Amino acid sequence: MIRALLADDQRLVRAGFRSILSDEDDIDVVAEAANGGEAVAMARELRPDVVLMDIRMPELDGLEATRRIVTDPRMDGVRVIILTTFDLDDYVYGALRAGASGFLVKDTEPAELIHAVRVVARGDALIAPSVTRRLIAEFAGRVQRPEPGPELNALTEREREVLVLVANGLSNDEIAAHLVLSPATAKTHVSRIMTKLGSRDRAQLVVLAYEAGMITPGWLTP
Repeated sequence: MIRALLADDQRLVRAGFRSILSDEDDIDVVAEAANGGEAVAMARELRPDVVLMDIRMPELDGLEATRRIVTDPRMDGVRVIILTTFDLDDYVYGALRAGASGFLVKDTEPAELIHAVRVVARGDALIAPSVTRRLIAEFAGRVQRPEPGPELNALTEREREVLVLVANGLSNDEIAAHLVLSPATAKTHVSRIMTKLGSRDRAQLVVLAYEAGMITPGWLTP
């Protein structure tokens, strides 16, 4: 059973998401929070698998709440999906850098919402949809990139290839097909890359690849 926490200051939005998710046999909405402070407190107490986090909330916004959750060792394993609208996308890249495992636009289709919760709960990141890749690319291009860290030197040439493909939003199966590998081998490469770079999920790999200059906006696959 996937345990989900909803954090949004609009009661109607929370009710809509609860209605969609509660219809699924494998998802249980364990609590609702009306602001970021409540979200952090509830996440610490309940240890949900996934937090659906709005960006703009009173008292403590979703960006800071995300940082507090993903950096607190007591909440290791709690993953955050950011909820956003297109006019708030300046926050998205910062949220991913803070450790969010992906994001959804608020008018997403119910099936996409359910899929996102399942994907993130199993430890993956929601980076496949084209809108996600496009927005990450746009805002990654706005930040000042530091010099590539020495940890990148630990990657093999093949692992660098795989990292670039991950940053393009390709799944393990797509990476396998692109490089003519078995899906199991592609998955192993991704796991080793995350271990070497100390990344908690694929979303952080995407951010790292952009910041290291391994891929830049405009290089993405359609």
